[in-house]
Amino acid sequence: MKQYVGRAFTHRLFWPVAMLVALLAINVIAVPGFLVITVNAQGHLFGSVIDIVRNGAPTLIIAVGMTLVIATRGIDLSVGSVCAIAGAVACSIILGSPNPDDPVVVGIAVLAAIGLSLLMGLWNGFLVAVLGIQPIIATLILMTAGRGIAMLITEGNILTVESAPFKFLGSGFLLGIPVATIIGAVIITVAALLTRRTALGLLIESVGINPEASRQAGVRARGLLFTVYAFCAVLAAIAGLILTSNQTAADANNTGLFIELDAILAVVLGGTSLNGGRYSLAGTLVGALVIQTLVTTVYTVGIPPIATMVFKAAVVTAVCLLQSETTTAAFARWRRRSVARKPVTEAVVSQ
Repeated sequence: MKQYVGRAFTHRLFWPVAMLVALLAINVIAVPGFLVITVNAQGHLFGSVIDIVRNGAPTLIIAVGMTLVIATRGIDLSVGSVCAIAGAVACSIILGSPNPDDPVVVGIAVLAAIGLSLLMGLWNGFLVAVLGIQPIIATLILMTAGRGIAMLITEGNILTVESAPFKFLGSGFLLGIPVATIIGAVIITVAALLTRRTALGLLIESVGINPEASRQAGVRARGLLFTVYAFCAVLAAIAGLILTSNQTAADANNTGLFIELDAILAVVLGGTSLNGGRYSLAGTLVGALVIQTLVTTVYTVGIPPIATMVFKAAVVTAVCLLQSETTTAAFARWRRRSVARKPVTEAVVSQ
């Protein structure tokens, strides 16, 4: 029994899952009906758990792309700015149309936003893969300039959009399930299939573990870097469109603000190392749920808004400490000692 407990403690997902369960328990104590899911008059699923998976979808979507970037020993700090640019582009096109409710117009706006974001991702990949600039500096350039680009697109205004098809992205429901949640589920499923059912995931990990060795082995590291940064930017655009749609407005200053930090936290909480190499999309999913449940817990328990960031930092720090190599090694030593003592104990009992 102790053997299984020791293995559980050393598993990379144990502490994130334990923290998620603990947060849900706190919410249930504060609000007994917290886990109850009902169906409203429109046939949509309703409840606090549904709000968590819907509101956490943008963070999860970006975190999926961030996971692959971090697996290559990189980082992308520009995703928040890409969110703002994507929302600004889409809203500008929709507002410029005589019929904002036309699905074709909304489709063109969405594709234009994603296309521009793809170019920005390729730009990040060019700086990192071709020019050899450190990822944190390369993406910091777009992070800094991106908000200004979004401001130029919106001309410094908050663009309010009244478009039913566009609003459907962020607050719509399909078969009773939030559209944002469905999009997030599809993206993480597709990413998992592409990276775990093909050699792509192994190649990404090889670049993160040892770029020079992977290059000598014939891996096209430059192409992979272009791919992961472009993919991350496209996912950031999708998340930005969901956020903008939910707000029904493009706000260049606040859309996606600090979401890059939440995405990085979700990836780290999920057990992916910032040193590159092995990664876990399942862990990223758990990490994103922990981050969003944290935010929900703040409002449920009644923690003052001024202390929100402190509470969030404390919980994240606790999980990271429990996941640290020192803690994992301590549990591993405890498990080995327990296994070593077991035969002696059985021999004494038999005598």
